[in-house]
Formats: sequence, C-alpha cells, structure tokens
Amino acid sequence: MVTTMTENYRNEGTLLIRNSDIKEGRFEFAQNPIYLDEPFAEANNTRRLQRGDVVTVHTGDIGTSAVIGDREHGAIGFATINTRPFANILESHFLSTFLNTETHKNWAVKMSTGDGRSNYNLKDFNTLQVPVIQFDEQLKIGTFFRTLDTLIANQKRKLDGMKQLKKAYLQQMFPQAGETTPKVRFSGFNAPWEMRRFSDILKVNSGKDYKHLNAGSIPVFGTGGYMLSIDESLSSVDAVGIGRKGTIDKPQLLKAPFWTVDTLFFIIPKQENDLLFIFTLAQHIEWAKMDESTGVPSLSKNNIENLSMCIPSYNEQIAIGVFFQAIDKNITNQQTQLDSLIQLKSAYLQKMFV
Repeated sequence: MVTTMTENYRNEGTLLIRNSDIKEGRFEFAQNPIYLDEPFAEANNTRRLQRGDVVTVHTGDIGTSAVIGDREHGAIGFATINTRPFANILESHFLSTFLNTETHKNWAVKMSTGDGRSNYNLKDFNTLQVPVIQFDEQLKIGTFFRTLDTLIANQKRKLDGMKQLKKAYLQQMFPQAGETTPKVRFSGFNAPWEMRRFSDILKVNSGKDYKHLNAGSIPVFGTGGYMLSIDESLSSVDAVGIGRKGTIDKPQLLKAPFWTVDTLFFIIPKQENDLLFIFTLAQHIEWAKMDESTGVPSLSKNNIENLSMCIPSYNEQIAIGVFFQAIDKNITNQQTQLDSLIQLKSAYLQKMFV
C-alpha cells in the first residue's frame, strides 16, 4: 500500500522543513510547523539535516537559502535542495549568502524555466559555480550577513507583533455580534453603542476616470494605493477609500485633495462622525464576506450604505480613532526600519558579490 506524506504528519516528532519555511538566511515556521512520525523519519534517515547544512528552495521562491542551526538540527527536508559544504573549503553562511543574491536567484529562475519546468532541480544546482575565497574571509562575510539577517528577523518579529496587537484591539474595541458594548473601552465612556445604518453616518462616493486630465500634483488612488498625480481633484475633503472591485478588503486613509479611479469608492463621514474612527471601523469590517460577485471581488454602493453596525458617541469615536492612528504610525515606523535593513543588506550583497 502506498503511504502519502500527509499520513505521517504529527504535532510532534521530527521537524519537516518545507520550501515555504525557508526565508533569506533564516527559517520561519509561523504557528504551524509540521512534524513527521518518528518511524517514518527513521526510514528516511538519509534526508536528515545537520547543523551547517544549507537548505535551498527549489519550487516557489526559487534559490532562497538558509543554514541549519541548533533548532533545525535533525530535521528532514524532502522537497528542498540540501547542501553539506566541505569543512575548511566552503563556509555555510557564506554559501547561503551567495545563494540569496540576485545573481544566483536570477540564474536559478532561468535554469528552472528555460525548458518549461517550474522547479530548480538538483541537476541544475550542481552545475552552479560558487565564488570561493580564503576561508577566513568567508567566515567574516558569513558572520556579517548572519548579523544582518538576525537584525532583519528581529525587526520583522517586532512588526508582526505590532500588527497582531492591532488585530487584537480591533476585535476587542468593537462590540461582538448581538452586543452593544465592546470588551475594552477608554475610561469615562459607559453608554451603550447605538445601531446605525451607514447611510446615516457617511456618504459613499464613486471614483472616476482620470485619463482626460493632465499631469500635476494631485494624487490618484486605486485599490492598490497611489498611482500617479494629475492637475484636478475629485475631493477637497479627507475620506476613506474602499475598493469597489478587485481589492475590496484594504481600506485607505485619503488626504485631500485627491482623485480616485472608478474601482475605488471614497467615503466621507457625515456630521458628528469622526474620519479616523470610520477608517478604523472599515478595517474591522470583513469586506470579503460582502463580496457580491462570482469572479472578481466586488462591492456596491448600496451594499455599503445598507450596512448597519453599533456606533459609539462622537467623543468616543475620536478617542478610538486617535488610538488606532498611533498604532498605525508605530507600524509604519517599524515597516520603515525593516525596509531600511533589507535595503542595506541588498546594497552590501551587490558590493560583496559581483
């Protein structure tokens, strides 16, 4: 009888390393690492990985590599390219660093797609030429980039942690279905929230085509964000952007003056309703569940205007909006720091590996 891999998955046992677990210079198992049944792992003992082995993605983010450390020692990689460098000839982190360069990745993609295949196979990998320098210099380069990778990983954890914190607050600071008060509130606010129809608290406006306009300084936004700038505005009032078609679940805060294309609604709060609160509320709503299409995700103006939700007083709206604005600024700062570290690594890779 044929045994499939999934039949041997467990919640504990021997760690399985998948292509999706491999990031540049590190492993990310998220919250769902997969383990193999021990008898099955023993039967495939030749695939066990040791400290210092370099593991490379062969399908997906082709060429991306990381070095097996203490945490991954003894793991098994079935669908990965596994390399064990010769001692004192090729240093593991130096090799991993080279494999993560654009030079290698572009070559790997070319080799994997040159004849219509979608995998970076071991046969092609074995034809790769690796720059070999003095071992002591390899150690220094490997250590340098390992430090950068650690900084990037730590910064990414900070960013992910802040995003998770925001997600938790979005759940706790809005009433659950059938309730009129949230679990977490600011002191001084005790009144129940009132069920309000969106058409009573905001106005949904449609975007328009901009191609007849000239270049200028007014930003144009689509569902993916900023597109270009033109010489006229569609709104002189700040608003919240909600996708009409395509990406419908990523609200945007739009600072006037601006223009939106016809796939992006812009929502303006009515009197005694706070813009930042409406933006936060829009992030709390699961727009994907309101998708009206059978193909490309879509929302209609009526669908939004007819939605009813519990809404707090104007002053509590302001407090909530300011609170989440501070979290968003923190997330932006954390993202900027992460982007800077990634750019720094990329610059050093280009300088150290020609």
